[in-house]
Amino acid sequence: MKSILLIGLGRFGKNIAVKLHELHHEIMAIDKIEERVQEALPYVTNAQIGDSMNEAFLRSLGVGNYDVCIVAIGNDFQSSLETTSLLKELGAKMVVSRAARDVHAKFLLRNGADEIVYPEKQLATWTAIRYSSDHIFDYIELDNEYAIFEIEVPESWINRTVGEINIRQKYNINIMALKRVGKMDLTITPDTCFYPGDAMLVLGKNRDIQKCFHI
Repeated sequence: MKSILLIGLGRFGKNIAVKLHELHHEIMAIDKIEERVQEALPYVTNAQIGDSMNEAFLRSLGVGNYDVCIVAIGNDFQSSLETTSLLKELGAKMVVSRAARDVHAKFLLRNGADEIVYPEKQLATWTAIRYSSDHIFDYIELDNEYAIFEIEVPESWINRTVGEINIRQKYNINIMALKRVGKMDLTITPDTCFYPGDAMLVLGKNRDIQKCFHI
């Protein structure tokens, strides 16, 4: 369990609060709009109404005591930038800030952010890849080069084994798991056979996966 300071309770921030609550983390949430704070109360450990650009207010929260500080402000870049910078100056261990544009990300990283989340861009990438092919079910980008795909087993692989296809040797792609009738099987061996309706999780370079599965 981690202690997390969540700043900004718009739609993005509230969704973060809900998920952190499900994962049983301790959450201190703040926003300058009272209505948003009230709506978040069922999902957070504590909440306060306040301006994150006010140094005295931030200092009173003891930001250095939190494992992670998340700046989820999305519609006011100046507020996001100043909050990020103040958090770092006040001794925050880890600052994760939301960016809406590439230029925002650059400024945030230069002014205190340890990491950037880019929900609009990340969701756009996921949507484009997910729905550009009928046999891709999910996609997780690990970095600029590597990704994990949940993908339908090609028809030409049906009734053949992992060893026969030899995907690792041919394409440098690892099969991480097999999904059959909604259940995940992580015990993949050279003798694992593919059947109609199977899907799999594969890990590799984007270009290798695209080439292998004709994406």
